[in-house]
Amino acid sequence: MKVGIIGSGPVGRVLGSAFLLEGYQVQLGTRNTSKNEVVQWKKENSKGQTGSFAETAQFGEILVLATNGLATLDVIRLAGLENFAGKIVIDTTNPIAAAPPENGVLKFFTNLDESLMERIQKLIPTAQMVKAFNSVGNAQMYKPMFKTGKPTMFICGNNDAARKKVTEILTAFGWDTEDMGKAEAARAIEPLCMLWCIPGFLRNEWTHAFKLLKS
Repeated sequence: MKVGIIGSGPVGRVLGSAFLLEGYQVQLGTRNTSKNEVVQWKKENSKGQTGSFAETAQFGEILVLATNGLATLDVIRLAGLENFAGKIVIDTTNPIAAAPPENGVLKFFTNLDESLMERIQKLIPTAQMVKAFNSVGNAQMYKPMFKTGKPTMFICGNNDAARKKVTEILTAFGWDTEDMGKAEAARAIEPLCMLWCIPGFLRNEWTHAFKLLKS
């Protein structure tokens, strides 16, 4: 299966490499394929491809949004709205505002009544969107290793089959998955990014993950 990674920052590059290791065909989408980090990724991932946002969105049967939250809607338009139609779209984005954190707490440009994922879904209404990978650092996204066991990834999205497929991917990537249901749950899942970042900003601790415990 072909996976198109929309965005060539650290998250996009890590997930691109992870999908390659799991046997997928991968294209990394970027504004500039000549950027040093993109060239280096291609060198380290010889089976991977690189291309423009539009080329990558056309390529992928599954698409991954790995963009800066502020730029995400514009990047989707550049990639071509029609290229998202009917496809599973894994949304890793967070609505982080262009403002410094306050006592370690990030500021968002959304509110608790509308998530960035819901805004994206309105732009590409037939895409089968699933929120995932937004509540952990890129270093732990693939095969995370914790002494206390597998961490939990919270997901949501309107399409049941798409959530099931993303759960299978997360299992292969080394995660326990908690399915939070429809897209409105992203209003709760996206702020987990704020919580995850607080120890980082306050104490330079960036190697943790969340775990849901059940009795």
